[in-house]
Amino acid sequence: MAKATEHKQNSQTVEVTKLDIRDVITTATTYGEVNRHGGKRNDVAMFVLRAMCMAASAAAVSLMVTARETSMTSLYGFEFQLHAVWSLSDSLIYLVAVSSATVIYSLLQLILSGTRLMRRSPVIPTRTQAWFCFAADQILGYAMVSGGSAALGVTNMNRTGIRHMPLPNFCKSLGFFCDHLAISVVFALLAFLLLAASSILDVLHLSRN
Repeated sequence: MAKATEHKQNSQTVEVTKLDIRDVITTATTYGEVNRHGGKRNDVAMFVLRAMCMAASAAAVSLMVTARETSMTSLYGFEFQLHAVWSLSDSLIYLVAVSSATVIYSLLQLILSGTRLMRRSPVIPTRTQAWFCFAADQILGYAMVSGGSAALGVTNMNRTGIRHMPLPNFCKSLGFFCDHLAISVVFALLAFLLLAASSILDVLHLSRN
């Protein structure tokens, strides 16, 4: 009688163990599927962000390098010729440089992401690459926002003049030039926001792996 009871208890223990193993396998499979689908959505989102960042940075560069205009203005009754070119300002040159670097970086990342998506492999396969992308996104993001801020100061000074000095609003005579500068700064700041969003996806990748 004792042996029969012991055998029955052992059978119940084996069955419970089997059920526990099945539960673990099912949970692991479900987690893997969720993680895989979530990673796929993040990869597609990263690809879209790279494309948008490249487009915004390229727009900032193209608008800035075409910002040039010659016009006439009047000061104290005298007529002066104004010749405005983006390359005469160090702040605008800096913005063009960092925007160009962002275009090149985003293009390379876009090519890599597109190739890996076509092969159905992760866009960021290793933690090392995730850290590299995070660092690069942060560096270029801060460079873009600093360049945009510096260029915004130049644009604002052209529109308002310098306080306590009898300088006119040059943008009345150089509307084309000032408009190109302003729109270029907007695209540069948009590129910064897109790089910041890419950094968030980099952090999500690091947290999952």
